[in-house]
Amino acid sequence: MEGEPARCYDRAGFIAPRTDDRHMSALQAASAAPFLDLIDIGKTYPGVVALSAVNLSVAPGEVIGLVGENGAGKSTLMKILGGVTAPSEGTIRIDAAEHAAMSVKDATKAGIAFVHQELNLFDNLDVAANVFIGREPRFGGLLNLIDTRALHEKVTPLLRRLGADFGPATPVAILSLAQRQLVEIAKALSLDARLVIMDEPTSSLTASETARLLDVIADLKKNHVSVIFISHRLQEVERCADRVIVLRDGKVVGRLDRAQIQHDAMIRLMIGRDLKSLYIPPAAPPREVALDLAEVRTAAFPSQSVTLGLRGGEILGLAGLVGSGRTELARAIFGIDRRLGGQIKLLGQVLEIAEPRNAIHRGLYLIPEDRKQSGLVLDFSVAENISLANLPAYARASLVQDNAETRNAEQQKAKLKIKVPSVATRTSSLSGGNQQKVVLAKWLSMSPKVIIFDEPTRGIDVGAKGEIYELMRALADAGVAILMISSDMEEVIGVSDRIAVMHEGRISGILERNEFSEDRVLQLAIGKSLREPPAMKLAMGG
Repeated sequence: MEGEPARCYDRAGFIAPRTDDRHMSALQAASAAPFLDLIDIGKTYPGVVALSAVNLSVAPGEVIGLVGENGAGKSTLMKILGGVTAPSEGTIRIDAAEHAAMSVKDATKAGIAFVHQELNLFDNLDVAANVFIGREPRFGGLLNLIDTRALHEKVTPLLRRLGADFGPATPVAILSLAQRQLVEIAKALSLDARLVIMDEPTSSLTASETARLLDVIADLKKNHVSVIFISHRLQEVERCADRVIVLRDGKVVGRLDRAQIQHDAMIRLMIGRDLKSLYIPPAAPPREVALDLAEVRTAAFPSQSVTLGLRGGEILGLAGLVGSGRTELARAIFGIDRRLGGQIKLLGQVLEIAEPRNAIHRGLYLIPEDRKQSGLVLDFSVAENISLANLPAYARASLVQDNAETRNAEQQKAKLKIKVPSVATRTSSLSGGNQQKVVLAKWLSMSPKVIIFDEPTRGIDVGAKGEIYELMRALADAGVAILMISSDMEEVIGVSDRIAVMHEGRISGILERNEFSEDRVLQLAIGKSLREPPAMKLAMGG
């Protein structure tokens, strides 16, 4: 577009720098002298080598993608950089000054700031108070009162720089997740950050919110602020990174310059094999219809209805754009939300589902989009979470028998390869992939007929994704009907046997496996017939 020479739209509709400009910025970053060097960093715990001889340099205004599976050492390396953990060996060099280790205060003074995946904000305070918490301007002598006016004056230019659509007095409680991310970045900038470390910053963002965050990263780069971008969403790493560092088993196994950064190249380095090996074709043809939806209506789109058949032994992908009604349909089927009309049949029998327990009683289960909020009790143990939906099966005289509960949990742990030292371990300490397996284990203990997976691999690393796909395929091969809602286009096309696409509360089309393509899915997602040319490319999500 005229007047915007530095930006264009990529295939998914994200704003991205033009190739030539991005290449130039990468060259500029590469030519700048690094202000930070990690040299031969090692970290050993009793019996475990977490990091071994890791080298990493960061130049001013450089965006580095740091990728690797869970347990690869990314978090340990960042804790060392942030002063939370001391390395067992190696040197940290900042502006030519060498340190054997740093404290959190040292890291902050050096201009290193974190934007954590779990945002550290106080809902009962406004934006300005969160940005400068513990560092508020004061007046009043002995009274030591917070100078609210000065506080807001300090925060306003930071928000303006980030393009925020809210002010310093806005309560954090009413902000969206994407807006809260901006508050965290404003906090980092208020510390005069030279390096901002972003840990899975887009894991819960929609496509449009992600596009905005990537634009913010581009603006930070222009202002010579460096970024270490940690993400399992490799397409985003590909869009924003000047260089990529790949960790596996605590070691650097690959480095990719801008021209080498490709999705498949990162995956090969991370897991030692190609992505296509993660997708498993069906072993047997699907069976009869297991779940039959006839004109089902939800509160999200009361004037639209969904008619859809899900066959036993198949994985039916449900795709669509933000707000298309996919999750609302799943919640209505499972009985969380009220169904406004229509009929649901399971194996030919009409289901009267007024609440989730009705669905659970008939073998219809939901693995929710947000496993931490809706699928697990994080303070409970693995065994307690697995038994939670079916406590009478482990009880005698209304008392849960620990032995029976533990025995079942051990069986599921072995069957699903849940990586945990003991089933008595708190679920909060598990990785995202292992938490997802615990949710699945809960339902596998109860002979499922239909399982709805809502965003089954959100926030999960590539290796764990492969394990989840294997479990889904094994269930389908055993005759279980699977409805998979996903915003990951690659996942939808790679895993599904058929794809149903939703647009504004209705099914706009169904694709058989030999008809799969990104263009066809996107065309149906924006409500167009496959005979019409798509007007534009849009990102999946929501």
